[in-house]
Amino acid sequence: MQVEQRLLKYVSYWTTSDENNMTDGKVQIPSTGRQFDLGKVLEQELRDLGLKNVVLTDHCYVYGLLPATAGCEGRKAVGFISHMDTAPDYSGKDVKPQIIPDYDGGDIRLNGTGAMLKVSDFPTLKDLKGRTLITTDGTTLLGADDKAGVAEIITALEEIISSGMPHGDIWVGFTPDEEIGCGADLFDLDYFKAAFAYTVDGDYEGEVAYENFNAASAKFSIKGVNVHPGEAKDIMVNAALVACDIQSQLPPEETPAHTEGRQGFYHLTDMKGDVAFAELSYIVRDHDRASFESRLNRLRTLEVEINQKYGTGTVSLTITDSYSNMLEIIEQHPYVVDIAKKAISMTGLTPLSRPVRGGTDGARLSFMGLPCPNLGTGGYGFHGPYEHISVEGMQTAVSVIKNIVTIVAESDL
Repeated sequence: MQVEQRLLKYVSYWTTSDENNMTDGKVQIPSTGRQFDLGKVLEQELRDLGLKNVVLTDHCYVYGLLPATAGCEGRKAVGFISHMDTAPDYSGKDVKPQIIPDYDGGDIRLNGTGAMLKVSDFPTLKDLKGRTLITTDGTTLLGADDKAGVAEIITALEEIISSGMPHGDIWVGFTPDEEIGCGADLFDLDYFKAAFAYTVDGDYEGEVAYENFNAASAKFSIKGVNVHPGEAKDIMVNAALVACDIQSQLPPEETPAHTEGRQGFYHLTDMKGDVAFAELSYIVRDHDRASFESRLNRLRTLEVEINQKYGTGTVSLTITDSYSNMLEIIEQHPYVVDIAKKAISMTGLTPLSRPVRGGTDGARLSFMGLPCPNLGTGGYGFHGPYEHISVEGMQTAVSVIKNIVTIVAESDL
């Protein structure tokens, strides 16, 4: 099966994760039972390819092993990982892809809504001229993040097996709930016995990313004092107004809309409330560890200042760590990046390494003991109706995976 056929098959499954499915304050894994629908398909496909140690766990992790060919048993085992869920930012149900052969390089009408996928918004579209493009119809996201990665890994396995190319042990893993930060929570490194791995979950083809944000979530819970407004003087504390005060204390230029590259930010993701109670939810990001800690300390100081202003107990702040910058781990294993760069160069592309303004399963897995940079899938515009990918970009990602396998099989690491 061609890689694009696999992608179109996988995006037909509704696998959106749900960060609000919690028990005792913890997200259930999987957060949505529908992720098992795709998990079962992938489990069977790995079995059909002849992989060993194939399992779909009770928590919707899929694992499989392609054992080494004769003579390569002593090579280091390499792993490839992608996630099955799609982001809750936008609907992933009833996806209706548009397929555009020989793309002309111009703006694209999304037929489900009439919205335009514009070159002015996505300049990389110019580089895809002449290719076969897959977009959404505007009513949903596409799901190439990260079903393209899944399709590329399985297609690479099929081509490796059918060609008889030599290889060491190859482990594959497909995770649930990456989009809500839980994909690595229950990843079983005692079962998945790779020495190092790659998440296939990036965008630009030819990309190998090994530097990401340090990340945390922060929530301000605000208790107000609600009395009749006619008798409120010196008594009422309006929780909604306190929430506005908190937000006004953060630098307006340090938000996602005003930052790029390695610049960090505070991102207000959700706000709700009334006079009696209000909540502000943030994600906090920064590549530099010291700057990241400074941001968190700014929030802690703000909690103290607001309580001094409105009364003790008015505001409580909860900070939860999400993931850390994998660079500090990958720097200890430079060969993992060197292999990926060589594999990308073998396709004729110049390797691209940019600081990731987000995170992947690989960031957390790296800190769990599995060095795990991120490879590009060839997709763009993730998490919304403007998501798109080219068939040729996916084919390049398949080649990169195969090249990595060849390099490892021929190397004494």
